[in-house]
Amino acid sequence: MDIPYLPLARGLRCLLPPSWPHVIGLAPHPALAINPHGHLYWSATGGEEPWPEETAIERIGAAFALGIPQGLLHLASRELDTPLPAGIACWRELGRLYLTGFCHGVNPRAGGVPPAPPVPTTELQALLDRLPPIQGGEYLTFDALAALWEVLDAQIRAEAAAHPEGPSGYLKALSPSWRLVGRVCFHLAENRRSEEYPFAFLATYAVGLSAQGRVQYQPLAAALKEYAGKRHQAALLHLLAPVQAAAEQSALTRELLDSRSLFQPLAWTPTQAYRFLQEVPPLDASGVVVRLPDLWAGGRPPRPQVTVRVGQAPAQGLGLEALLDFQIDRCLDGEPLTDQEWQSLMASAGGLVLIRGRWVEADPQQLRTTLDHWRQAVRRAGSGVSLAEALRLLSGVAADGGGGVAAVTEPVAQWSGLQPGDWLATTLARLRDPAQLTAAGAIPGLLAELRPYQRTGVSWLRFMSELGLGACLADDMGLGKTVQILALLLARRAEGRSSGPSLLVAPASLLANWRAEIERFAPDLTWCIVHPAELSGEQWQALQQNLAGSLAGCELVLTTYGLVARLEELQRLPWDLVVLDEAQAIKNPSTRQSRGVKKLAARQRLVLTGTPVENRLSDLWSIFDFLNPGLLGSARQFGRFVKARGTDAGSLGGLRSLVRPYILRRMKTDRRVIADLPEKTEVKAWCGLAPRQAALYGQAVRELAEGVTAVEGIRRRGMVLASLMRLKQICNHPSQWLRDGVYAEADSGKLQRLRRLVEEIVQRQEKALVFTQFQEMTGPLQEFLNEVFGRPGLVLHGGTPVRERRRLVDTFQSEQGPPFLVLTVKVGGTGLNLTEASHVIHFDRWWNPAVENQATDRAFRIGQRRPVLVHQLVCRGTVEERIDEMLERKSHLAEEVLSQQGGERLLTEMGDQELLRFVSLDLGRSTTVE
Repeated sequence: MDIPYLPLARGLRCLLPPSWPHVIGLAPHPALAINPHGHLYWSATGGEEPWPEETAIERIGAAFALGIPQGLLHLASRELDTPLPAGIACWRELGRLYLTGFCHGVNPRAGGVPPAPPVPTTELQALLDRLPPIQGGEYLTFDALAALWEVLDAQIRAEAAAHPEGPSGYLKALSPSWRLVGRVCFHLAENRRSEEYPFAFLATYAVGLSAQGRVQYQPLAAALKEYAGKRHQAALLHLLAPVQAAAEQSALTRELLDSRSLFQPLAWTPTQAYRFLQEVPPLDASGVVVRLPDLWAGGRPPRPQVTVRVGQAPAQGLGLEALLDFQIDRCLDGEPLTDQEWQSLMASAGGLVLIRGRWVEADPQQLRTTLDHWRQAVRRAGSGVSLAEALRLLSGVAADGGGGVAAVTEPVAQWSGLQPGDWLATTLARLRDPAQLTAAGAIPGLLAELRPYQRTGVSWLRFMSELGLGACLADDMGLGKTVQILALLLARRAEGRSSGPSLLVAPASLLANWRAEIERFAPDLTWCIVHPAELSGEQWQALQQNLAGSLAGCELVLTTYGLVARLEELQRLPWDLVVLDEAQAIKNPSTRQSRGVKKLAARQRLVLTGTPVENRLSDLWSIFDFLNPGLLGSARQFGRFVKARGTDAGSLGGLRSLVRPYILRRMKTDRRVIADLPEKTEVKAWCGLAPRQAALYGQAVRELAEGVTAVEGIRRRGMVLASLMRLKQICNHPSQWLRDGVYAEADSGKLQRLRRLVEEIVQRQEKALVFTQFQEMTGPLQEFLNEVFGRPGLVLHGGTPVRERRRLVDTFQSEQGPPFLVLTVKVGGTGLNLTEASHVIHFDRWWNPAVENQATDRAFRIGQRRPVLVHQLVCRGTVEERIDEMLERKSHLAEEVLSQQGGERLLTEMGDQELLRFVSLDLGRSTTVE
């Protein structure tokens, strides 16, 4: 079953080369994901991790079809030993964590449901920190986890209360591991009165709860008396069942049971105590509780370690190849061991050894091997270890096969203590929490008042630039990534840090947006666009012959991915910064444009994206191969890592930790951001015209020019209005004017721009309202958006029966409802409440601000909990752009005239020449060619 709210990674298989999915282990698989409300849901095709046991998919999917708490309970009871993908196993840990707390509160001799276990703050935060990459992981917060804990608590307590045998019977029915009736507990404690037998062992069983809510224990021997007699034999067998199960896996438990030593206190040597510690896993799995209250925090004795510290002093150089100092020491709990203490450990037989008055776990041979490994690593490192290797080392993600310092075996890792030195720790803290950086102040030449989170973003980008590290600005759509990049360029210029021109690479459909933002926020920044549509034929020819000379004096050069791949001289020029907008364009590493972009020479590389790349292994390697080549190893090494660790949540959490310092992601749902945002933000989505559109538009203008001079009065007004309607329809799609029903995406610059816009909304799992003034466009738009969203949406227009409208609205407003609703502008102004949408897209402009604003306010109204982003699609170089300019420059005219008469009425009053200039086609500015 596939519960709605699933953004599909459509086209991934067809975009990647045939071998690539197998290299990194990609394929659509069932998974658990998070929606924008922070709620967990089951998706049949939303994951990338393969399942070790495919037979478990049907069982687990069926459990989650009953509800999220039922699914979590199933994981923590019926699938305790089932190998699972990391993205599923982490949720099993949540269920286990809850049941552990619940079980410890149950009184095995009473039938009442115990109080709800308190939310374990530390454990939930730890679970959140090691969450592997999952769809929608950016929405998972501590509060969302705590809410899930409450939901799980309500479900389990209700089921336990309804069970005929009460909570104990209920837990017994779940799994042997959760049996609490007469639960047996093995205690190990220190015996300080004896040097020969410094440990004591005692088996107990739980008899109830104390007044303080703690479990009370009695020696297990007391059970033999309490359950004496044949009529209590079944109860005794039930009590000892977990012990019997443990005996099948634990030789020590079998010996204690057979000799009946289990029923009396025992004095043990360190060797016996250490043997017991080795048997703890099968005891836990069998349902026997192990208590080590007076020995070691975390249930294990401390280990002496070979401590590796990197980056105590500032790095030498810039970028990932900057060298860090590399030091090793022998420590216990972070404190250096003396030579005498180390020799005592080396001379011991291993197991439990008394050091500094404490029992520690020691393995002399493994400690010796670990120390030798790191001493050899120091010799190989020579003058230092690279920043890249240091970060891989600390994250536990080694680029295997390269012979580097970071490549360690599992036994060596277990006996090593890895930590950053002072300089590296401070640097990583600033990268991961840019609020620690000094916020950017006034920037000369920037005509914008940066919001606090934007100033923090600029400071972070500057800090990354100073370090020479590639950076990914992954702010939510509408949070101002463009203005932060412009602020960075201007700040570098003011500080004298620029070493030459910078290059910005974007899809052709976004060049107009960048042009508009530069003109608005950084008008004194010298820039040029390398694109044939922006230059005359002679200029384009001259540029190709002498690219460097043609770009002399430009601080920022804008071009497209396609041209980077075709103009090899762009790849050879030395750039200060290279910035990729819509960086998902290089997620497929085998394409020509990805290979071309990665050849660009730059002092620093930046990428912009509105999608959480750290949650998608399919995008991660290729983007980081551009940003910080080598950090994730080669494609083959990364593929082996993913394949080998695909079910290991800890390893994938290490991967997230490795890339996190290079990604700055702020979301509109973040309380630190949302308090600083306007409730409604309007942005222009500039579009080009496809060749067929441009030809039809030009033809329409010529026919208007021929006919407008031959008529007067009302006939002239009718002709102008008809021509304007024709131009509007052509700007939408030629098929709307021609009525041929084809509606091919390649024939409409607006559809192409809409796809790019919607794909980012899909990744964010957000909802959108799409407005058009033409009822005949609602069907083609719905069909197109069905494909882009990967799920069907809804349509509402004047022909929709009134009684049907409420059902459509209610369906859209439901949390798991359709992802988009296409509406006509006028029907959108009839009291509809559509606050589930956080995006409003005006596919075509109504030219009447009052009507357009009324439509927008279907989402931006009372009850809206998120900022609304309004996207206005405008065709560059056409009458749409000129109307938009008029609305921007003459807002008073827009309100006083257009709101009363409409834009079309105003244009009919123009003279012939003024009208023709207004509607004429600027072919160079209107192109969509990449």
